[in-house]
Amino acid sequence: MRAYFVLFLLLLAGCSSTPDNQRYDLADDVAPESSPTLDHIEDAQPRYEPQSLAGNKDYSLRGKDYKIVNSSSEFTEEGYASWYGQKFHGHKTSNGEIYDMYSMTAAHKTLPLPSYVRVTNTSNGKTVIVRVNDRGPFHDGRIIDLSMAAAAKLDIIKNGTAPVKIELIRVQKPESTDEWQSANPNFYFVQLAAVTDAAKAKQMAQQLEHDYATTVDMKKSDAAEVYRLRLGPYIDRDEAIAQRDKAQAGSYPGAFIITSQRELEQKQ
Repeated sequence: MRAYFVLFLLLLAGCSSTPDNQRYDLADDVAPESSPTLDHIEDAQPRYEPQSLAGNKDYSLRGKDYKIVNSSSEFTEEGYASWYGQKFHGHKTSNGEIYDMYSMTAAHKTLPLPSYVRVTNTSNGKTVIVRVNDRGPFHDGRIIDLSMAAAAKLDIIKNGTAPVKIELIRVQKPESTDEWQSANPNFYFVQLAAVTDAAKAKQMAQQLEHDYATTVDMKKSDAAEVYRLRLGPYIDRDEAIAQRDKAQAGSYPGAFIITSQRELEQKQ
């Protein structure tokens, strides 16, 4: 029973809250003995991203209930920031990405994954923008776990924690796929079907959004009256592959991946 509980915590809480020493090489978190200068690392650049399939459900942990924040709502919070570094470097975050302590990322208990927040160290006025892709920190009074790079830019490394204010940066979804593609040159679709009836295509798109709990793109062909139904877009290729495999195992055995350059992925 305990093994299942530990596995649940790993999947739910991500890197920043897991004490399982069997998963990590280090028992305690530390900064690397030597690292490159971090002053040149730029803030995360806010842009629209669909919510990841992993890490965005309401959950309970250690007797507390956590409800995921609506990304369209205003959100600010004040408390203490901590940071995480070498112990978690190279391991998966709560939304399935790989934690990089040299990137401008963070963990939060309830913000959507991914999302972007402005973090201000209220003791010195320094500010950074980070991309939230993990869950944590699960300690009273701490509201955000920063990557080592973000913590260094806010002068938090030495003391370990600092008082901060965080503000959610709301990013509007582009009105068209072409606009989204121009801002995100590398992403993937999973094509499921192509139909000639616009009303049927729209009805199928609505059903697909319900069945797959993801966004569905209905793209009209330039050459003919054909509507292509595609899941996505996805920035993470692994997420696209997972959705393709799910579709192939279900009602769409011919599902395949299209890149942003509309090149077909070789079947694996």
